[in-house]
Amino acid sequence: MAYLTPEGLEKFKKELDYLENVKRKELAERLNYAISFGDLRENAAYHEAKEAQGFLEGRIQELKTIISRAKVVETKNDGTVRVGSVVTLKTGNEVDKYTLVGPEEADVFSNKLSFKSPLGSAILGKKKGGRASVDTPRGTVDYEIVSIE
Repeated sequence: MAYLTPEGLEKFKKELDYLENVKRKELAERLNYAISFGDLRENAAYHEAKEAQGFLEGRIQELKTIISRAKVVETKNDGTVRVGSVVTLKTGNEVDKYTLVGPEEADVFSNKLSFKSPLGSAILGKKKGGRASVDTPRGTVDYEIVSIE
């Protein structure tokens, strides 16, 4: 089962639509153009296009699996950290805000934290004011839950 926020599910559906209806056509055109060069055994453009096609089809299958197994989480703020919660954490003098999501939706650049990650699993189920410790390569880091949205 893939736990997704409504926004995450929509993002995956849009990506799937784009890959199936735009990227596939572009790649088919690229393959046809490469085939027109002749001898396929030593045709670098053909081999590169076939490899790209394999990656594309793999991603399409991955997205279909994620979408078919998706369980959309409803964000409800009952004061407990759960998948879909936006959590503000304090460690030392640093304060950061994270959205707790499923592994498929996790993205460190967007502060989307997987509930299966060390920090995500440490704060899951905790309440405002709760504390969590996470072992890192640099030692144990202690976090305080400042707020839950």
